[in-house]
Parts: sequence; structure tokens; C-alpha cells
Amino acid sequence: MVDADVVNEVVDRHWDEALPVLEEYIRIPAKSPAFDPDWKAHGHLDRAVELVRAWCAAHAPADAVVSVHELPGRTPVVIVDVPASEPFERTDTALLYGHLDKQPEMTGWREGLGPWTPVIEDDRLFGRGGGDDGYSAFAIMAALDATVRAGGAHQRCVALIEASEESGSPDLPAHLDALGDILGDISLVICLDSGAPDYDALWLTTSLRGLISADLRVDVLERGMHSGIVGGAAPSSVRILRQLLDRIEDPVTGRVVLDELHVEVPSDRLVEIENAAMAGVDPRLDIAFAATTCSDATTPEQALRNICWEPAMATVGVDGIPPLADAGNVLRPHTTLGLSFRLPPTCDPEVAIAALRATLEVDPPSGATVTFTVKESAPGWNAPRTEPWLQEVLDEASSRHFGRSPGSWGIGGSIPFMAMLGERYPAAQFVITGVLGPESNAHGPNEFLDLPTARRVSACMSHVLDAHARRPVRPRRSGR
Repeated sequence: MVDADVVNEVVDRHWDEALPVLEEYIRIPAKSPAFDPDWKAHGHLDRAVELVRAWCAAHAPADAVVSVHELPGRTPVVIVDVPASEPFERTDTALLYGHLDKQPEMTGWREGLGPWTPVIEDDRLFGRGGGDDGYSAFAIMAALDATVRAGGAHQRCVALIEASEESGSPDLPAHLDALGDILGDISLVICLDSGAPDYDALWLTTSLRGLISADLRVDVLERGMHSGIVGGAAPSSVRILRQLLDRIEDPVTGRVVLDELHVEVPSDRLVEIENAAMAGVDPRLDIAFAATTCSDATTPEQALRNICWEPAMATVGVDGIPPLADAGNVLRPHTTLGLSFRLPPTCDPEVAIAALRATLEVDPPSGATVTFTVKESAPGWNAPRTEPWLQEVLDEASSRHFGRSPGSWGIGGSIPFMAMLGERYPAAQFVITGVLGPESNAHGPNEFLDLPTARRVSACMSHVLDAHARRPVRPRRSGR
């Protein structure tokens, strides 16, 4: 068992040294390939990869092998292969995951802050990517070192830091296929890319929603025409889109009306939602409502269920509409909406896509040309049952380093890698956690990393690695 005081000392030393390097990472505009198609020519992702590789090489255990795994036309992956800290009969592996690619800049940063400008205020490091998910490599190295120095042990560990997560991890399956023999038999997955409803406990993510990103285009004319001459005789593409969206979503409540996008919520997740609400978790409190806007959910339980286990649709972009300064009296020929669908964790995205396409493209209003183009899709994830040894160490670690028992909840976002691993390694245990608490605003303006939380999460992972190495041996089913 690790000495918690020594763990804290080692983790603090690592983070004191890491902070200037993490600030340098924030300065790199390492946008994910979906937002920077010319990422290779620009070189920002490669700079971030080299920064993380160099840090890991300097701070990994002496017998670790640190490398960059590359495939033609794919973003690279940093791999840190760490042998077991002492001889074990078992040959299984703990996989520790993070990513270093970033979301785009986004507008609305307050004065003195910016996406590529690291600023520390009140133990919070502001800037794009610090909390999502640049801190992860630094936390992993701190946890590995603290485990051994505090008298503990760890099984073989492989850290994998990818560079396409914010694009839906399109490059990761190819890397996983190529790395299959190297990764070995994974029995524990630690992912540091999630969030928490507060900063007072270690929060474990137990489910993630799937996603579908698609464009919905409506064409009504061959060219733009004078709105006074043809308006009233020719249909508006926006009006057609309104009708189509109403086929998918109740315009008053926002509820997705297609049965294929809904699932039965497991009973244990309903209990988890109730417990989180009773503990004071209310997702509505972290929403930056404008003026008198109010939530579609009337209770904390409903808000948690809606975010974790119900489908949702958001319009995230629009094409074909000029800015107001350039808008003439023209009935435009077409409009395209960028739509983002979040799917319940156990919903099959292929079934959902088929239902959406049939609903939107069949029998279009006014005979308009309707095109539904899927750009990206990924399944959600529902955690397996937590084994007793893992639950015991999570309880101990959170109580020791946060002063409170751990919490568990579902996340409305997506981490495609988790679904991939859940399928490949069905017997693995998962610890999905992170630092993205209230107001941390990942993907938006004023994103920050809460530094005390990063330290505590690093410390908790040391306990988990030690418990994983010393857990009772029982027969396991190998991944395929």
C-alpha cells in the first residue's frame, strides 16, 4: 500500500516542475485535424507531440520506453511503455489514456485571457487545452513516479496520448490495430479526459453518450432570386428546414421524438442519478443562461437523466446565409445546417442514422431537395460493474486526497476511445475521471485547469495503480 503523504510530496514536486511546460503547451495552437485539415503542414500538432514526448522521456521511470507511433496520413500517438515495478506472475497491462489535440479558439474570452495565452489566477491555469486534455500526460508521469516512491507497486503500464480525440478519434482505430501486440492484455483502463460536478471529490464517469455529426441541406432554387418577385410563390429553404427539424425534435420541449434514438435506462444508472441529485449535483447550475432563459429540465434528476441518458439535437453551424451586412432582399437557393446529435450510451449509432435519414429525406416538404450527410458517428459507452478491489481503493483514495468519498455520474459528452476499448477488452475495469469541473468551460471561452484538482487526481491514480498490481488473481477473459 502506498504512503499517501509521500504520494502528495512526489506529486507536488512533479506539478511544480511541470507547470511552465504545460504553459508552453497552451501556447501551441495544436487544433485537432477536424479544425485544421493542414495540421501536418502547420506543424502545431507535431510540436505538441514533441513537447509531451520530451517531458515523458525525462520523467518516466528509467526502464520505460518512450516513443511516437506514426502511421502514414494519421496523427501521431505518444506511447510510454513502463515495465512492472517488481516481478509479477500476471502479464496484463494497465492502459492510461489522454489526448493533446485541442478544440478551436472560440470567441468570447474575457479581457486578459485567450486560447493560446496561459494565465494563472487563483490556482487556475487558463488557456485552451490545459484541462482538456493537456494535463493528462503530466498527471500520468506524476502518478507512476509517486506509486513507487511511496512504497507501492504497479503492473506493466502503457500510457497512450493521442492527437485526434477532439475530431472523434478517427486515427485511433488504425493505431490500436497496429499496436495490438504491444498493448497486450489490458485489464485496467484509466482515462483522464472527463469531468466532475464539483472539485470536492474524485468523480468517476460511468457512462458516455454517443454522437452523430451531420449536415442537413435543403435546396429550393437553382439560384437566388428577388424575394419581392418570387416570395410567396417559391418556398423558403429555412421554412423547409423548420418542418424537417420538427420531425426530429419537439419544438416546444426539445425532446427527440424518434423512438430509435431512445433506450431503456438501466436501473443502476437511475439509482446513480438519484444519488447524485441527493448529493446536490444539479447540471443546470453550470449553464450560462442568457437573461431570463431557463432550463428545459424542471428538477436536478431530470437534468441529469436528460444529459446522461436521453438523446439531444443541437444546431452547431449554418451555411448559405450571408452576414447581416451583406444580406439583400433575396430568396436564397439553399441552406445547410450543421447538426450534432448526442445518443444514449447504449444506442446503436447505425440504427439512429438510418432512422434520421429516412425521417428527413423521405417525402420532403414542397418537393425540395433534402440531403442528410453524416460526417462522423461514434457509439456511447456504459461502464462494466466495478470490482470490489477497485471500489475499495477509489473510496480510500478520494477520502484521503479530497476529504470525501468518490462520486459517480454519467457525462453527456463522448470519448470514442472508451467504446473502442470496451469492445476490445470486455473484462477490463475502467476508471474514467478528470478535472473539468464547474465553469472550467472546455471547448468554450475561458477554459481552465483547476490545478489543485489536477494534483489530487494524480495522487488518487497512484493508489489505483498500486491496488491494481496487488489485486486478487482470478481467471480473466482475454480481449480479441
